[in-house]
Amino acid sequence: MDILKIENLSKIYGEGENQVKALDNVSFSVPKGQFVAIIGPSGSGKSTLLHILGGVDKPTSGKVYLDGQDVYAQNEDQLAIFRRRQVGLIYQFYNLIPVLNVTENISLPVLMDGKKVDKNYLRELIDLLSLTGREKHLPNELSGGQQQRVSIGRALFNNPAVMLADEPTGNLDSKNSHEIVELLKLSNKKYGQTLIVITHDDSIALQADRIITINDGKIASDRLLVK
Repeated sequence: MDILKIENLSKIYGEGENQVKALDNVSFSVPKGQFVAIIGPSGSGKSTLLHILGGVDKPTSGKVYLDGQDVYAQNEDQLAIFRRRQVGLIYQFYNLIPVLNVTENISLPVLMDGKKVDKNYLRELIDLLSLTGREKHLPNELSGGQQQRVSIGRALFNNPAVMLADEPTGNLDSKNSHEIVELLKLSNKKYGQTLIVITHDDSIALQADRIITINDGKIASDRLLVK
């Protein structure tokens, strides 16, 4: 079953002579539980695509369906709920709330939804992320690798339909990069989490089930990796 379906997606910035086509008629679908790496040169449209998939930036034309739902047929309030419940976003620079501790940052999507925190699942995630003993630490008391672990926990905590990661290891050394990729792969396998990762790192891309290459706003290649 396809969890994500993209049809004829285009994104144009600016007008007239200053017009830039960031995405040009992109179409593909992603089955539930697949790990997809999106690669391509800087300025190719990768991050624009990720932001549109995550409900952060609207397309100029085309459709995005997540779990059968037409994402951009929703109003702003519905989109905000959609982002919180259906999408787990992981950024290069963590985007943690500085005044919240580890537990609070991870629980944030659930708390914002006014739902009760599942303490058992929270404990399981903190153990999985090797953050035991650091539950009360603020972001500035954590290393870069630990902060990225917290952001992965936050992305996973609402059991989203899809996890989107934009250069998740771009700010980390090779040891932490390897550990973060292993965590993402584990979430993909353990929770059947659909995972889309934008990366410049070929060694990360080659661990995915599928690699989509984007160039000049178009899909240049789309291949399944034989494991």
